Amino acid sequence: MKLALTILDWQAGAPGLSTAEHWRAWSGSPPAITADAALPPCAQLPMMTARRLSAGSRLAVDHGLALLRRHQPDAVIFTSRHGELERNQRILDALARQHALSPTDFTMSVHNAAVGSLTIAAQAPLVSTSLSAGEDSFQQGLVEAQILLKSGYSRVLMVDFDNKIPAFYHPFLAPGTPDFPYAVALLLTAGETLCCRSVRARQEAPPRVLPQSLAFLHHWLSAKTAFSITGERLNWRWSRA
Repeated sequence: MKLALTILDWQAGAPGLSTAEHWRAWSGSPPAITADAALPPCAQLPMMTARRLSAGSRLAVDHGLALLRRHQPDAVIFTSRHGELERNQRILDALARQHALSPTDFTMSVHNAAVGSLTIAAQAPLVSTSLSAGEDSFQQGLVEAQILLKSGYSRVLMVDFDNKIPAFYHPFLAPGTPDFPYAVALLLTAGETLCCRSVRARQEAPPRVLPQSLAFLHHWLSAKTAFSITGERLNWRWSRA
């Protein structure tokens, strides 16, 4: 698998990190996030919409709106490994206890709730999709973006995000699994500024410190000319023109 694209703009949010200056300083330090640090405030979302969204989804929609309002993309992709796992766990717990379900949890529990909230808040009937592909959700989202760009869309907004993982699932997680809300928004267009090819992983990857999108951002902002992002079965080798 080969990819070639250009990043026109970006925005990201995670515990303790909000502005571009924060992120550029972070890219020069070891790749880590302080999970219990404060989350960035919303700058784009109406309060009532923000209150309905979980933390990671709120970051995703807020940063997605910022890029959408600056650039007017013609397609949107949201990627998330876990999606609305916390809401779904609450629904299952309520059913098991024979309690009434939260209408908000029920309405917002689907995987495309975040991207739907974006298009509604922006009042923009854009082509949109929501993907989940395990550890490789971010990279597979870029494959989808490449397809859209090859199909004639000129600017694709892609947002990778996740929420905090409910404690119920912690015993089943691999050691070091990232567990904090975050969002990385990229405005993509066709080009050769960044190229990527996938190669089969020949050995077991070390424990993941960051989700793929944050690992990518850490390398890209540090201006490395070449770097690799690990996946479940593939490694993704990036080079900068």
